[in-house]
Amino acid sequence: MIKELANRKVGGIVAENFKTAKVFTQYGIDFCCKGGISVSDACEKNGVELSSILADLEQIVVQPQEVQYKDFGLSQLIDHIVTKHHRFVEETISVLKIYLPKLAAVHGGRHPELFAVAQEFLLAADALTAHMKKEELVLFPYIKAMEEADSSGFRLSEAHFGHINNPISMMEHEHDTEGERFRKIAALTDGYTCPPDGCQTYRVAFSLLQEFEEDLHTHIHLENNILFPKAVNLYQKLNA
Repeated sequence: MIKELANRKVGGIVAENFKTAKVFTQYGIDFCCKGGISVSDACEKNGVELSSILADLEQIVVQPQEVQYKDFGLSQLIDHIVTKHHRFVEETISVLKIYLPKLAAVHGGRHPELFAVAQEFLLAADALTAHMKKEELVLFPYIKAMEEADSSGFRLSEAHFGHINNPISMMEHEHDTEGERFRKIAALTDGYTCPPDGCQTYRVAFSLLQEFEEDLHTHIHLENNILFPKAVNLYQKLNA
C-alpha cells in the first residue's frame, strides 16, 4: 500500500479520496495545479519526509469515504462546482474588495505589504470572474451537451472552439496563474497571520483570504483532476 502510494500522482490520490487533500495541504504540497506528479517527486520537490506523509495518507485511504466526486456524472459535477465554488468566489470577492483596500489605507503605513495584497487580490478577482464566465457560458454547456448526446445517441455538432482540449488547456493555464498568485498572497501575509496590532477587520479579512485560497484549491482540483479528464475521454468516445 505505502509503496503504491509513493508512486501515484498526487492529483489522482485526491481524486479518489478527497480527504487526502488535507494531508497534502498540511505538508505544503499543491494537489490541484501541481497535482500531476508522484507523491515521491512532490516530497522531493518540497523537502517533505516521504515516510511521514505516506503514513498519514495510509490512515485516510483505508477509511470509508463520504463523498466520491470521481463517481459524479459530468453534469452533476458541473452543477456542484458552479453552485458551491463559483458562487462562493463571487460572494467572497464582493466582501474582500471592500476589506482589503480599507486595510491598506488604515494599516498600510505600518504594514506596507497590504498594498500588494490588495492589488494582487483585485487582479485575481477580475481574472477569476472572467474565467468562471467562460466556463459557465462556453465550456460547461458543451460538456453537458456531450453527456446528453452520449446518453441519447445523437451526434453532437462540432464546437466553435474545435477540439475540447483547446478551452480546457486555456482553463488549466488560468488555474495555474491564479494558483501562483495566491501562493504570492500567502507569502506576503506570512500564511495569513494577523499581526498583533491588527484590528478585527484585519483578522476577518485574512481569514477570508485563507478560506478563499483553500476553496480555490478544491475548486481547481475538481476541474483539473476529475471533470476535465472525464470530459476529454467522453469527447474522444463521441468522436471515435
